Amino acid sequence: MIALLQRVSSAAVRVEGEVIARVSSGLLVFLGIERGDSDREAEKLLERVLKYRIFPDARGRMNLALADVGGDLLIVPQFTLAADTRKGLRPSFEPAADPKVGRELFDGFLRQARRKHPAVASGRFGAHMQVELVNDGPVTFWLRTVPQE
Repeated sequence: MIALLQRVSSAAVRVEGEVIARVSSGLLVFLGIERGDSDREAEKLLERVLKYRIFPDARGRMNLALADVGGDLLIVPQFTLAADTRKGLRPSFEPAADPKVGRELFDGFLRQARRKHPAVASGRFGAHMQVELVNDGPVTFWLRTVPQE
């Protein structure tokens, strides 16, 4: 499972011209789900996302996590993160989870995030979305959990 984290001062998601989610200062997380991912990877990745220290402390150092700064969390499903781009000029989506499994894992990730963090919004699985963001920094990190056999 892959999470692309962007520290934002604001972000919003539109579907068919309607804003379905909006956050102010916090994290925008694009979530990619791969074949073999399970609830175990989702739990591990969510813990990392929530505890990842990418917000500045009083000295300007990245020492604070999302909860420390009272930030919002916006989670957007993005299957293209699971693409294989190693060959050719067109991505292969073979590594991405089956859409049914992907939806279940995304929904589970979102439920757990809402249990663990007070301010959570989300994109819509399977929808064509427009995502607007103001990246603060810019600060962007790529996190991944790999299925354990």
